Amino acid sequence: MGGISKQMKHHYHFIGIGGIGMGTLALLLIDDGHAISGSDIKENIIIDQLRKKGAAIHLSHCKEHIQNPDYVVFSSAIKEDNPEMVEARARNIPILHRAKLLAGVMSLKKAITVAGAHGKTTTSSMVSSLLTVAGLNPTLAVGGIMNNTGASADLGQGEYFVAEVDESDGSFLFFNPFYSIVTNIDFEHMEYYKTWENMLKAYAQFLSQTHLLGARIICGDDKNLKELAIAQHGPMVTYGLSKDNNFTASDIRHKGFESRFVCHEQGKRLGEIELHIPGEHNVVNGLAVVALSRLMNIDFSIVQKSLREFTGVQRRFTKRGEVNGILFFDDYAHHPTEIMATLRAARLLKAKRVIALFQPHRFSRMKFLQKEFVESLQDCDYLIMTDIYAASEDPIEGVNTQSVLKDLKAGRSKPTYYLKQSDIARHLVSVLAPGDLVITLGAGNINQVLNELIQQVKERSA
Repeated sequence: MGGISKQMKHHYHFIGIGGIGMGTLALLLIDDGHAISGSDIKENIIIDQLRKKGAAIHLSHCKEHIQNPDYVVFSSAIKEDNPEMVEARARNIPILHRAKLLAGVMSLKKAITVAGAHGKTTTSSMVSSLLTVAGLNPTLAVGGIMNNTGASADLGQGEYFVAEVDESDGSFLFFNPFYSIVTNIDFEHMEYYKTWENMLKAYAQFLSQTHLLGARIICGDDKNLKELAIAQHGPMVTYGLSKDNNFTASDIRHKGFESRFVCHEQGKRLGEIELHIPGEHNVVNGLAVVALSRLMNIDFSIVQKSLREFTGVQRRFTKRGEVNGILFFDDYAHHPTEIMATLRAARLLKAKRVIALFQPHRFSRMKFLQKEFVESLQDCDYLIMTDIYAASEDPIEGVNTQSVLKDLKAGRSKPTYYLKQSDIARHLVSVLAPGDLVITLGAGNINQVLNELIQQVKERSA
């Protein structure tokens, strides 16, 4: 397999190697011949893949894990007092932010990045599928495990490198892409940006870093994003459902998991696109891929094939099972905009009841967006909320699930409950009936409830 570079190989130690961004980069580097070690606190599929490739993985954080690496790699989720960070500094071992290392690796190829508040993982995975079907053999680093391949990373021999880049900590500013797709801007990550103006400045800077021989590909339905892009020099194309975009969709039809639409470029009909992932938001994501394909002179028939064969990404409206006419799904949605889009997609499946199990993610997000969460959770027939998944944050006084639940119940007549995560399956098993659709929502570990719930439903009906 072709490597990223012919430069000297190094030993990289990743703190928090099981995170999707960290693990994906580690997978690329180990495939490129570098030595990889790392630490995390629990097993997952990424760690399993790395271990099978020869990485040395430790399931704890302690200074003894820092042997003699050439570099120590961290993400913004790792705190300064992490014992491995402390040890690396004490021994003057170079410490690299994950995004900075990824940007350096990407600089050796022609970069295609996907940024934005929502839709990054699905869009970057769609782009990956496009370039693969087109025979361009890209290198890939996306923010989720693609159902088609079972992987989030692939070391390709071609000239292109497709990556999802992260705005949450400002690290997308390390990148200088040839083509940059930006899906949207939303009120998010205020614990980092502090103000809306700071966020807009960061996106403006990111857009300005796109290569002048490439292009910025933006969702023109997002007014703020479009204004930022128009104010800058350089090639730009827009996509979206509004008719004033360069790439638009008409005759949108949804049937179960399938969506079909007719794609237009500058008002001219290109042809029909068929998707096998649900929701209008994925129609928009598909348009981004069409826009890129036209810039790259990829034949429209290849776009049609790649999108038709694309089966999505794990934890993005992933079907987990069907028992006695009850459907079970899992989705990573953890921001109000994402939750609304996911629940709308769930409605397209025509279930008798949509039953949502929501685990809020991060205290800061709940603090800044409580009103928006209340609004976004209305479009389900039965709602269970559980405790906030802290991620790397400390609790914030007065911010908890109960405060959101109180506001929800005030304006909602449908069943709405708070339960500890360990009690959800036992509660639901007596409530579910044929025709129901159950979906877990959240970026934490709420999806683990589904294994127990599905098993209990099977036992009940045995």
